[in-house]
Amino acid sequence: EGKGKFEGQTFVFTGSLTKFTREEGETLVEKLGGRASSSVSGKTTYVVAGENAGSKLEKAKSLGVRILSEDEFVEMTER
Repeated sequence: EGKGKFEGQTFVFTGSLTKFTREEGETLVEKLGGRASSSVSGKTTYVVAGENAGSKLEKAKSLGVRILSEDEFVEMTER
């Protein structure tokens, strides 16, 4: 099986998501070869932030992790 487009990337979902549930987002990441994590660390590639994202969003900013909106995440999965 070929490598997925998210191979080697770790995603964290935070806040209230409107386009999909956190579980759906995590399942999609894993289908595309990536990892979904519940906590932000230096190994996190992207944080997908919904409404009212709190401490995980702050931690992502402090670590310089790239922050995506739900729309940006959906675009990435469709490319």
